Amino acid sequence: MTSSEIEALYQKQRAFFASGATLDVAYRITALKKLRQALMENEAAIAQALREDLGKSPEESYMCETGMVISEIRYLLRHIRRYTRERTVPTPMAQFAARSYCKPTPYGVCLIMSPWNYPLLLTLDPLADALAAGNTVILKPSAYSPATSALLQDLLGRIFPEEYVAVVTGGRAENACLLEQKSDYIFFTGSKSVGRLVLEKAALHLTPVTLELGGKSPCIVDSTAKIPLAARRIVFGKFLNCGQTCVAPDYILCQESVKEQLIDCLKKEIQKQYGSSPLENPAYGKIITQKHFHRICSLIDGKKVVWGGEADPASRKISPTLMDAVTWEDAVMGEEIFGPVLPILTFRDVREVVETVNAQDTPLALYVFSESKSFIRQVTARCPFGGGCVNDCVIHLATSEMPFGGMGESGMGAYHGKVGFDTFTHYKSMVDKKTWLDLPMRYQPYNRLGDWLVHRFLR
Repeated sequence: MTSSEIEALYQKQRAFFASGATLDVAYRITALKKLRQALMENEAAIAQALREDLGKSPEESYMCETGMVISEIRYLLRHIRRYTRERTVPTPMAQFAARSYCKPTPYGVCLIMSPWNYPLLLTLDPLADALAAGNTVILKPSAYSPATSALLQDLLGRIFPEEYVAVVTGGRAENACLLEQKSDYIFFTGSKSVGRLVLEKAALHLTPVTLELGGKSPCIVDSTAKIPLAARRIVFGKFLNCGQTCVAPDYILCQESVKEQLIDCLKKEIQKQYGSSPLENPAYGKIITQKHFHRICSLIDGKKVVWGGEADPASRKISPTLMDAVTWEDAVMGEEIFGPVLPILTFRDVREVVETVNAQDTPLALYVFSESKSFIRQVTARCPFGGGCVNDCVIHLATSEMPFGGMGESGMGAYHGKVGFDTFTHYKSMVDKKTWLDLPMRYQPYNRLGDWLVHRFLR
């Protein structure tokens, strides 16, 4: 779209929001039901688009994308009437007689910019939250996942008018034009570098922003962990979507005494889950572009590979790869990997774990595998991170009951379920002051009785 077309789209959405149509809860419910029905009816087409873009299997597409969006919509439909009600709160005695309440109000025109690694989930999950909150939405999916972006444009164009929900496709030029417009809220998922640009542009209009970024998420395994089970769950979380998951374990920090056992179990699990020739496994995905393929390959030090390392440029596939004897000076530790390469480092005690993790940028996720309550408590209390799991990986983002988001360098704000509704909602603090009584103590001229009453009320 051209700059003038994008500007016209904003004007359409702003006029539609001003009409008040989206304030009706029944209207929002209808929209969510339409979206859910469209996802259910187009499951096969969605799976095909995701296979074209990322090589995902139909099973993985439903488990990690389509099904999760449907689950989020179901949760919102179950709770939306309660979320949209005014909430009465206690009124201070000094303001007697009055009713105090919080009134949930949509922001208006929301811009949602989504990434390529989970192009359906990370576009439609925030969309569902924004629609439940009563906003209009302009979606900007990634240009790196063209099949899914085209499907989203077609699917959403058939069920929603563009003044309510619109999809803008394209690349950097369209991103720049969208960020020049005044949105009422911006929700961005992607890299730190682009996140900084989004925040900079939003500051020009004082637009509130949610940033879902990434980082090097540690996976900590101590000597008390159930190593075979830990290996099974780590392999699942790391190599899902070919490692292209923002909350994938980026590296393992393993207690020295169990490192060899863990590596042996990781090798066995890779073979069990992906076969002896992962590059030939049709259910194993591919790297999104040649650029990313070559970047990931450049991080692999062949001298430190203890498993995998094979790569096929034609199919853009890299086998699940384990690297041992890695240090923080290695290239693989200098950036977020975002691919199927898992470096393994070691530690001696919990103090070293905390120092190592805290010396890096705040990660989006942290995983700790241990049977020691003291170890778990110290790591999760003393290390800052967005969210995580104890004795598992990745699954903390698969619930609408908990917020998902980062902190520090890994992002700001959160969403999912009630928190997602709150993200796209402004709560107006209101006091409805009654007229049948008017306490005189706040008015001048002040007197000793009024001053005494103020001190009594405000303490």
